Amino acid sequence: MAAEREARTVDLGETHGRPTAALTALAVLVASVLIGLLTPGSAAAAAAAPCAGRKVRTVTFSTGSVHVYNNRGMVCAYTVQKRPGANKRMSVSLQARGHRPRQLAGDRTARIGPVDVYAGHRWVLVRGSVGAGSGSSGWFRS
Repeated sequence: MAAEREARTVDLGETHGRPTAALTALAVLVASVLIGLLTPGSAAAAAAAPCAGRKVRTVTFSTGSVHVYNNRGMVCAYTVQKRPGANKRMSVSLQARGHRPRQLAGDRTARIGPVDVYAGHRWVLVRGSVGAGSGSSGWFRS
């Protein structure tokens, strides 16, 4: 009977109340996997939008769209191609009422911008173009 009991016991080595290296490595691996599973959505969302704040308007047109965000009175806009990849002339313009427009134009393959202005509670006008297509928001409060 004693021989059977000895055969069932497994020697885990001398740990003296401390976790072994394998157990520590397993705990680190589990923690890193859990952190990786919890964060990719927020990291991807932060990388996707070049403007901070809440989205207040999207102006769509035949060849693309202009996305407008507001963050405590700071208004930000950028233009995106409908079919990215081809190098096309693009522009984005953002104007707070009573001020000159902030504009950005050039040949791009996917997105141009962001441009931002401090608008406070002023009315805002947003324009954008991709190739031959263009769109304008008309004046609105952001």
